[in-house]
Amino acid sequence: MVWVGNVEIKGNVALSPMAGISDSPYRQITRRLGSAFSFTEFVSTEQIVLGNQRSIDMFRFQELERPIFFQIFGCDPNKVEIAAKRIIELKPDVIDLNMGCSVAKVSGSGSGAGLLKNLSIAGDMITRIKKSVSVPVTAKIRLGWDESNYNYRDTVNVLQDAGVSAISVHGRTKSMGYTGKADWNKIGEIKSFAKVPIFGNGDVFSYEDALERKRQYGVDLILIGRKAIGNPWIFNPISKYNLSFDEIKSVMLEHLHSMLEFYPSEDQYALILFRKHFVRYLEGLNFPEDLKQKLLRTEKLNEFIDMLSEYNLAINI
Repeated sequence: MVWVGNVEIKGNVALSPMAGISDSPYRQITRRLGSAFSFTEFVSTEQIVLGNQRSIDMFRFQELERPIFFQIFGCDPNKVEIAAKRIIELKPDVIDLNMGCSVAKVSGSGSGAGLLKNLSIAGDMITRIKKSVSVPVTAKIRLGWDESNYNYRDTVNVLQDAGVSAISVHGRTKSMGYTGKADWNKIGEIKSFAKVPIFGNGDVFSYEDALERKRQYGVDLILIGRKAIGNPWIFNPISKYNLSFDEIKSVMLEHLHSMLEFYPSEDQYALILFRKHFVRYLEGLNFPEDLKQKLLRTEKLNEFIDMLSEYNLAINI
């Protein structure tokens, strides 16, 4: 258990925020299967200020997802402050500032990991959000811009001085993106001097791996990102690879139906979005390639559901 301000977090492992992945349907499943809390996908503060409803809809959630962290990104402190005041009406438990996105169009504009090069602006953003809302404020960072600029100590100190209640640390630099290996020694170093809870993130491959890293590096909680796609069981001791295909299929269909509810009147859109999850659910399974390709090609929702539902043969994993 860990406290983020006045918000109690129960559990050791949680789903990391991921654009295009950590929407409400998947968060619901991961929470049910053990994720300690929920991060929304990151949402542009500029779009929030403009009143873009599609962006604001990305904050929709179900009560079972709580504690819910709304993650935002931006490069203009004024707009970040205005956006925070607007989204607080949607009743998040925590507001999180993204300082880790390495995508060029985000970091290159000064948002996301771009804030690692402008710590005074990042600190100003946290201060403004803190003054504007009554919920805890957190941030998600990387170790630095590149291997020549490991400024995580300064980053953590600036954020703490500004009033963050917790910091999530991805153990890579911006320039690394998702290449190379996450540096958990540096994450552990951050935990050794930080005054707020630290959540470690990067290259966690299983629930057991998460618990070992938590123990070894002393962090307060582990975030799992890419390895959780198609494997929501990673948040508990149950291994996906010890499940029957019927059990896996049941969760896949639950996920799809949840997406259909979340994206109303957009059945085909929901099915298209689900495909990236579907192929990851099948990773490591002896699923027939021809059936997989048929399922990926069909644009008819009922046909997809029928073909998947009718496949009941046991799969050797």
